[in-house]
This record gives sequence, C-alpha cells and structure tokens, in this order.
Amino acid sequence: MDNSAFLWGASTSPHQVEGNNVNSDWWAREGLIPGLERSGDACDSYHRYGEDMRLLAEAGLTAYRFGVEWARIEPVPGHFSRAQLAHYRRMVDTALGLGLTPVVTLHHFSNPRWFGESGGWLGERAVERFVAYVEQVSAILEGVPYVATLNEPNMLAMMITVERHLLTRRADTTAENMLSDTVRPELPAPDPEIGAVLIDAHHAARAVLRARTDAAVGWTLANRAFVGRPGAEDRLREVRYVWEDLYLEAAREDDFVGVQSYSSEWVGPDGIEPHPPHPDNTQVGTAYRPDALGLAVRHAWRATGGVPILVTENGIATADDTRRIGYTDEALRHLFAAVDDGIDVRGYLHWSALDNFRWGSWKPQQGLIAFDRETFERRPRPSLAWLGEVARRGRP
Repeated sequence: MDNSAFLWGASTSPHQVEGNNVNSDWWAREGLIPGLERSGDACDSYHRYGEDMRLLAEAGLTAYRFGVEWARIEPVPGHFSRAQLAHYRRMVDTALGLGLTPVVTLHHFSNPRWFGESGGWLGERAVERFVAYVEQVSAILEGVPYVATLNEPNMLAMMITVERHLLTRRADTTAENMLSDTVRPELPAPDPEIGAVLIDAHHAARAVLRARTDAAVGWTLANRAFVGRPGAEDRLREVRYVWEDLYLEAAREDDFVGVQSYSSEWVGPDGIEPHPPHPDNTQVGTAYRPDALGLAVRHAWRATGGVPILVTENGIATADDTRRIGYTDEALRHLFAAVDDGIDVRGYLHWSALDNFRWGSWKPQQGLIAFDRETFERRPRPSLAWLGEVARRGRP
C-alpha cells in the first residue's frame, strides 16, 4: 500500500452540521414527531466550514468528507440555484487549498421537501429527478477524486420502509424506539423492492458522473458486521442479503465502496439478536466492538468481489474522549490487519469531524471537535490531535 496516498480524515453530512436546511423533508418532519429534537442552526457549518476544515488540516489530517444538500440546490422542482452550486464549489476549493482531499456525498438521507411530498423515492419520477440533480452538481466536481452517490442506501430503504408502515399505523412504537439513545430495538428489514429503486438511482447517477467527471464513483453502506451463531449460517446469509449484500453486489462495478461501521451484531436462528443494555454500551446503545471495522471491511471485500474500499465512517458515541481514542486505535489495528492481508483500503475517515445533530437527538457525542451550541465556538478534543499523529505515521 502507498502510505502517501492513503487518506486520513473525518466526515460530516449537510443536514447534521450546516443548519437551517429549511427546504428539506427532514426540517419539515422535525416538528411533527414527539420527542424529536430540531436541527435548528446545527453546527452552523454552512458558514463555518472553513474553520472546520482548517482544524482538521492543522491537526495533520488529509481528507474531509462532506455532502452537497439537494434541498438547497433544487429548492423547487427544476429550479437549480447557481448561488448554492457556487457555495459547494467554494467548499471544494477550500478543502483543496488546505491540502485536504474532498470526498463528496451527493445524498445523505435528506431530500427536498417537494421530492418527499411527491412520493419521495417511491414516486414515479424519483430516479429521473435525482439524475437531473446529479447532472447539475457534476459541473462543480472538478478536482474531487471521490464521489459517493448515496449514503447508506440500506438504511435509507429501512427508513422508507418504516415511513410506509407509519402510514398504515403499524409502527408507532418503532419510530419512538428509533429515537432512543439507550435502547437498541431491532429495526424492520429494508424492503428489497425499495432497495432496487435506490440501486437504479445509483447506477444512473454513476453513469452521469463517469461521463462528466474524473472522480472515482461509489456509494457508502451501513455495514453491521453480522456474526452468526453456531447453526445459524443459513439465517446469517438471509439477513446479510437483505441488509447488506443486495447493495454490495450492486457496487461490483463501482470504483470504490464506502464502508461505514460502528459495532457488530449477532444473528441467531431467529434472526438479528437485539442488543441488551450493558455498562460498556455506547451512548446510542450499541455494543463496544472496535473489531467490527475489520469484520465489515473483510465482508465488503468478499461481497463486492474486490472493489477498493474507503472507510467513510467509523467512530463511537461517548462523552469520554480517552475511550474514543482507545476505540479508534483498536479499530484501526483491525483495519490494518485487513490491509496487511491484501485488502485494498484507500483511506480512513472518522465519524465525525464535529459533534452534530443525530437525526432527532443532540445527545450523542461523536466528534473529534466539540462546539458550543450558543456561540458555535469550536473546541478540538485530544482525539483530533491523536488521529493527526496517527496520520503522520501512516498507520496505528
């Protein structure tokens, strides 16, 4: 592996850090579900992205993953904002100017409000509308070496499945439990028919990006690092297919696949085993499993038939930054064991650059950088400097 080409960085998503994403479906949804906190100003990174990037670069990191917000680019159908496209181009230029490799995501869960109101990803023109947006954004991607079309389509398909259940009033408790910071109920499996639509959108967007840019094109997946109990091998294959392999197999012709891993889960004869409360659990109720990253990378490599891997998210929700460093150090050791075994890993991007809005809650602390929600003052944690030193060495 060429250590000089390996990316070391951190990730964000637009709705979670920018603030005031008022034309999005998530903004509209935040005021409707009891117990759901609002994103509001978020981290005000829409205005403070330069400071955020500079802190990463000064610490020694070499890459920054951020997203373009569709709801800003196309606030009403067919109207594309030149000013907003220019804003995101400035973000690309700022990253390049600081020596950070920009990794750009085109869709990170949030949609324009009008898209949601017209059927969302289940609407007749969903793929066509997404492709029109991608065509516009392709014009500002010069110099961007990695572009992800969709973030975690397997989780997006699950969310759409939940929304569809809610419309028939069958999943009220599921929605409430999804907001919990301590309980980890098993989520409903993503409907493969919804996954098929997202795969079509990804392949169509990939074709546009390959024709109009020089970027490596892929998408990023939520990799749950499933492990089967003895005797549950067949059930493990079924669970993996619905949750991951459908999407990993769709990435076999991609230039890279983004692996996003936080914890591991057991699969028994009855399916995924709900994770119980435990003192070692993270702030979001997941098991403390830094070994999950190695498991996820190895499975993604096998399932895609050897597509290059970029770790686009890995981290831990904790108030203890020493624990964050310990988790990340061990996760990186498992990652580099996979690299030493011949798996082509192009970089490691930590989740997250900043503490942020976690789709309904401000409680989890996942950032290398904390901030004051009143003044927006950035407060780098020791973990940022630590990861920068790892980046300078080139491995843990």
